[in-house]
Amino acid sequence: MSKVGVIMGSKSDLPVMQDAVDMLKGFDIEVEVDIVSAHRTPEKLFDYGKNAHTRGFSVIIAGAGGAAHLPGMIASLSPLPVIGVPVKSSNSIDGWDSVLSILQMPGGVPVATVALNGAKNAGILAAQIIGSHDKCTLDKILAYKEGLKMKVNESVKDLK
Repeated sequence: MSKVGVIMGSKSDLPVMQDAVDMLKGFDIEVEVDIVSAHRTPEKLFDYGKNAHTRGFSVIIAGAGGAAHLPGMIASLSPLPVIGVPVKSSNSIDGWDSVLSILQMPGGVPVATVALNGAKNAGILAAQIIGSHDKCTLDKILAYKEGLKMKVNESVKDLK
């Protein structure tokens, strides 16, 4: 069974990152949540990044605000796909510092980046990555997307 690591720089990021956790649990994907600060716990960051693939993780979702170094640093250490979630934090410049910090990675160190506070999409993207090699997860994603289509079609009926 695939497992996704959802990490964040501080507990204050949890209200945003909870959306990723909820999406993954909705797809019956095992999730492990942790706080890994790039600046306050660098030893933990190095251990997590270097060993996540040996602990059964398939994907890492990393949320960070402000300078937002966590996703890039994890991506520099891990062979796993990393999805970065820029978090609009209290010390943020309208979230743009976080977005650009995660988005503008150098060649060779990719981080898939979702929208500001877009942890829900990070959860879906992680499930889609897993679904590319796990038929059970793929079937759940197909059902989820069908549900989205049905919601739109139902909302059209309300317009008439």
